[in-house]
Amino acid sequence: MIFLVLASLIWSVSFGLIAKVLADLPPAGVAMVRLAIAALVFLPFVRPVPWRVKAALVGIGAVQFGLMLLLYMHSFRYLKSHEVALFTVMTPVYVVVINDCFQRRFRAVNLCAALVAVIGAGAAIRWHGETPGLSLAGFLLIQLSNICFALGQILYREVFARSAQPLADHHSFFWLYLGGVAVLLPLGLGETSFVTAMTREQWLALLHLAVIASGLSYFLWNSGARKVTAGTLAVMNNLKIPLAVLVSLLLFREQANVAGLVAGLLLMAVALCLPRFQKEPSL
Repeated sequence: MIFLVLASLIWSVSFGLIAKVLADLPPAGVAMVRLAIAALVFLPFVRPVPWRVKAALVGIGAVQFGLMLLLYMHSFRYLKSHEVALFTVMTPVYVVVINDCFQRRFRAVNLCAALVAVIGAGAAIRWHGETPGLSLAGFLLIQLSNICFALGQILYREVFARSAQPLADHHSFFWLYLGGVAVLLPLGLGETSFVTAMTREQWLALLHLAVIASGLSYFLWNSGARKVTAGTLAVMNNLKIPLAVLVSLLLFREQANVAGLVAGLLLMAVALCLPRFQKEPSL
C-alpha cells in the first residue's frame, strides 16, 4: 500500500500545478509530451515480453494514460483545480464495479467501502462550506477520465495475474507509455508548436509532471494496485483528494473548510478499513 500512498502524495500537487501553470497550453500536446518523456524514462528498463502481453500493455496504456490524460487536461478548460479534484470522487465506484464484472461476482463490502470513500472525499474538499459550481462539460470529461483510469488499473492487474510467465513492472511499463503516446499522436502532433513558446516555469512544471507525476507515480500506482485487494484499491483512489486540499492550503494559500477536511479524512480512514473484512486475496 505504500506505493499507492506515495503516488497519491505526488499527485496531490498536480491539480494546482496544472491549473496555475499549464492550463492555457494545448491539452493534447501537453499530454503527449508528458507521456513521451515518461516513456523515455522507462526505455532503458525494457525487457522482452510475449507479443500478446505487449499488445495488451499498449492497449491498456492507450486507455489508462493516453485517453485519461487527454480528458483530464481538457477538464481544466472548464473547471478550477479543486473542482477537478472533487469530480474524481466517483473513481472508487468505477474500480469496484469494473473489478466485480471481471471477477463475475459482487462484493458488497467493496462497494460499501467505495461509497464511504466518495462521501469522505466529497466532505474533505467542501470549500467555504459550499459545493463548488458545476460545469456539465467539465464534469463529464472528468467522469470519462475516471472510467479510463479505473479500467486501466483493473486490466493491468488482470494481465499480470493471467500471464504464463512472471512479469516485472519496471520491465513492462514502457509499453504502457508507448500506448498512451500512440493514441495522442493524431491530436498532439498538431499542437506541439507551444513547446517553443514555453516559459522556464512551464518547462519545469511539465518536466515534473512527466518524470515524477507520470513516470514515477503511474509506475508506483500500478505496481501497488497489484498488491492490494480491489476494495482497498478503490478507497486509495480518493486519497489524493484530501491531500490535494492540504497542499492547496499550505502551498497555494487557498482556503478550505477545515471541519469538512477532518470529517472527510475520518470517513476515508473508515473506508480503508472496510475491505479488510473480506477474504479476497491480493494479486
